Amino acid sequence: MTDGSGHSQWRQEPPFRADQVGSLLRTDRIKQARQQRAAGALTAEQLRRIEDEEITRIVELQKAVGLQAVTDGEFRRAWWHFDFLENLVGVQGSDSGSGIQFHQTQTKSRSIKIVGKLDFGDHPMLQDFAFLRSVAGSHTAKMTIPSPSMLHFRGVMDQTVYGDEDEFFSDLASAYRKAIQAFYDAGCRYLQLDDTAWAYLCSDEQKEELAARGLHPDKLQKQYAQTINQAVAQKPSDMKITMHICRGNFRSTWIASGGYEPVAETLFDGLNIDGFFLEYDSDRAGGFEPLRFVHRPDLQIVLGLITTKFGDLEKVEDIKHRIDEAAHYVDMDQLCLSPQCGFASTEEGNLLTENQQWDKLRRVVDIAHQVWD
Repeated sequence: MTDGSGHSQWRQEPPFRADQVGSLLRTDRIKQARQQRAAGALTAEQLRRIEDEEITRIVELQKAVGLQAVTDGEFRRAWWHFDFLENLVGVQGSDSGSGIQFHQTQTKSRSIKIVGKLDFGDHPMLQDFAFLRSVAGSHTAKMTIPSPSMLHFRGVMDQTVYGDEDEFFSDLASAYRKAIQAFYDAGCRYLQLDDTAWAYLCSDEQKEELAARGLHPDKLQKQYAQTINQAVAQKPSDMKITMHICRGNFRSTWIASGGYEPVAETLFDGLNIDGFFLEYDSDRAGGFEPLRFVHRPDLQIVLGLITTKFGDLEKVEDIKHRIDEAAHYVDMDQLCLSPQCGFASTEEGNLLTENQQWDKLRRVVDIAHQVWD
């Protein structure tokens, strides 16, 4: 497809026409090394050397399938969110408590607690990004971190630390402003905020559970939107920040159902970010009608139409038809394509093979070329 002057509409800045959410299936070598490290059979340095080698290898595979942005697959993490959050100043991780309940299964136990005033300091993922950038070459190195919403959503508050909720959210936004600047200083120009809280706010069942916890969904929308906007307020102009929203992803299962309508106006017409990665691989995400709230011509919508939950490949024409449906609400030039989520939001990974994973990513690239070239 061209813009009428004969020039291709293939994007040269993120998010890209063919993109990815971030996490990849951990390789057998990574899984074995992490087990050996936990058992004391490997040093931290030996584990990191193996991670470096495996990340270098999967970065080359991402390049080979035609992706413009590459990630480290989150190979150094056990969780998509806890590993980052528990390394913020004032946050402590723990194996106590219960796991997160998904349909038909539950994660292993992990929890985080706010034990001090929040801040961003010498975070280990700055070094992780620096390595990714060193092997990305001419490709864009994409960094993924949890949205600030997730610390409030999953964290347990020591009430002696923050008696005032407004102070907590103000400090949270400040910590993320520092994080964004630190990643920028490390060379990051493509940062993604992963946020499952918005999907809970789309689900009647989950909103009832939130209310039972004493949380008010409408109030959360406003607090989370304000905090995110404060966090990105000083974003450098040549840095792109996107947000990924999904309904849960663990061992190919899920948590929430419900279309984007309850949060659409807040998200698409209220958050000052550059693009959204939206889960759209099943009817649990609803239709494209909420995209009518996309009014900014510079906002990119990345349609997550390729599932990461099973290995069967989607039919090309089916995906192209769904892209055409979305284009009734958002200009085609503002649309992109990706899988609906990562392939391994936790180190356990979804129930498909590595070959199927690469076939999925290759299909994203192939369809994007057919639609936008």
